[in-house]
Amino acid sequence: MEIVVRQGDSLWHYSQMFQVNLQLINDSNPRIDPNNLSVGQQVRIPGFSAKEYQIRPGDSLWSIAQNMNLPLEAMELVNPELNEANLNSGQMIKVPTRVNRRLVKSGQRYDYSKLLNDMNRLKKAYPFLQISSIGKSVLGKEIPEIRIGTGEKKVHYNGSFHANEWITSLIIMTFLNDYLLSITNHYPIRGLHSFPLYQQTTLSIVPMVNPDGVDLVLNGPPENEKWQKRVVNFNKGSTDFTEWKANIRGVDLNDQFPARWELEKERNPNEPGPRDYVGEKPLVEPEAIAMAKLTKERDFSRVLAFHTQGEVIYWGFENLEPVESEGIVKEFARVSGYEPVKTIKSYAGYKDWFIQDWQRTGFTIELGRGINPLPLSMFDDIYKKSLGIFLAGLYM
Repeated sequence: MEIVVRQGDSLWHYSQMFQVNLQLINDSNPRIDPNNLSVGQQVRIPGFSAKEYQIRPGDSLWSIAQNMNLPLEAMELVNPELNEANLNSGQMIKVPTRVNRRLVKSGQRYDYSKLLNDMNRLKKAYPFLQISSIGKSVLGKEIPEIRIGTGEKKVHYNGSFHANEWITSLIIMTFLNDYLLSITNHYPIRGLHSFPLYQQTTLSIVPMVNPDGVDLVLNGPPENEKWQKRVVNFNKGSTDFTEWKANIRGVDLNDQFPARWELEKERNPNEPGPRDYVGEKPLVEPEAIAMAKLTKERDFSRVLAFHTQGEVIYWGFENLEPVESEGIVKEFARVSGYEPVKTIKSYAGYKDWFIQDWQRTGFTIELGRGINPLPLSMFDDIYKKSLGIFLAGLYM
């Protein structure tokens, strides 16, 4: 929501009026000098929207403000040309309205277009979010990163490395939405207050590493005839892409990292297909390159890669993981009921590479149980069990 600065206003005054933390207002307006506001300048207030309201007989700005639990001047800030004298029945005005419900809807097949739509809606409501592209997919889709928080501890979450595990993107975006609601509305999540986490941690999220693959699973082959023929050929002539994990070129993106990649190559298919083809060499697919570049630039303290299924948490690689990994995974297991598994005979994954090259804490979390893609009917159960992991990933 945008308001218009008046003579004598300050960001601190807006913070008190709307009961929004001053730091969130500052972070929502990075180009504004808080010590030098100008009359007529527009300031964004996070966690609020300006909804249209039609004046009814007997209404006054004061009565409307009382009904919204806001001071009268909040009404004046979003309606700078309005006063009681020119208020008429039937007139449309704006009313500051606190955002107190999720914008991300859980019951939807979550393709790339829905992700972009949700990101735009969240950015509008919470302008302190930072959204940027880390690179492009094979088909030219921007791969977005969302950042939230200002702390020195840098934590990273990602989802949908595998195309038919697209529900991980929806789970991650739902957590982000709940985290934002908690921060701006001053209520805890599972007894944990969120604003200190915002101050202590910078959270990086890549909710959909593999947008081409997700769209292939959910929407079928792309319109481009060349790619239509190619992916159907990779899929052994079938137009059912339910079991497709790879990117659009038939490369498994979570087998693309230089962490004993050769061992993974030896046991996996030697040509492109729906799953497990490791590519010609590590880090040749644009999505994997983008993730590697991001990880090097951000210098993460910890990474959590969300996959499906099995309700297990993998936390080691070649005994290179730091000693604190075991304590963290035990907490993850406690809050979720998931089983900690130190290692299996699997290589070349994103988490493996992170542990190998940085020797910091990295985890692969396999959400839910069943056959991929997990159905939306499981969403509530998966989210309930995994919410503690999302939170513990920030506070531990």
